[in-house]
Amino acid sequence: MFAPPVNRLITELARLPGVGQRTAQRLAFHILRVPDDQALPLADAIREVKETVGECEVCFNLATEATCRICQDERREAHVICVVEEPGDVIPVERTNEFRGRYHVLGGALSPMDGVDPEDLHVSELLSRVVGNGVRELVIATNATTTGEATALYLADAVRERAPEVAVTRLASGLPVGSDLEYADEITLGRALRSRVAL
Repeated sequence: MFAPPVNRLITELARLPGVGQRTAQRLAFHILRVPDDQALPLADAIREVKETVGECEVCFNLATEATCRICQDERREAHVICVVEEPGDVIPVERTNEFRGRYHVLGGALSPMDGVDPEDLHVSELLSRVVGNGVRELVIATNATTTGEATALYLADAVRERAPEVAVTRLASGLPVGSDLEYADEITLGRALRSRVAL
């Protein structure tokens, strides 16, 4: 329907998560409409990020050097590690300004049905960091999904077996602030009841 370069751009944009064919077309036509000094920096940014950003060799977060900025920060508590599934999960935890420890990015969640086993994730590296290195607490912050819960249980068992002195905690789950009880589903409300705290 369009010129081959435009079709290629639409096809590539449609591969992005959450971008359907219509959105890809709108984005492609927006890129074509804007001046070169607005469109070409996008291409340069994509090229730069692919050439310069890799994984931290300690925690597997995104890094432009051998280690990420969080692992380099001496003010962070090295004895507390927060485990997340993906690098993007570090951002919301950091936004809270409540966590001052370090991170470990698994690179996904366990899902045997999809062929994702512990060997496919950074589980052995996590256990190496935890065992015998002065870690006092492991905060498991995997997603509240079936695969996230399975991953959390697997990690808790593995850490308790190899380092029983390390406290294994899980992020509390329950009702979001400002929500009404009548709109909460049974699972969320049940977790909120189990995670209740004294006032």
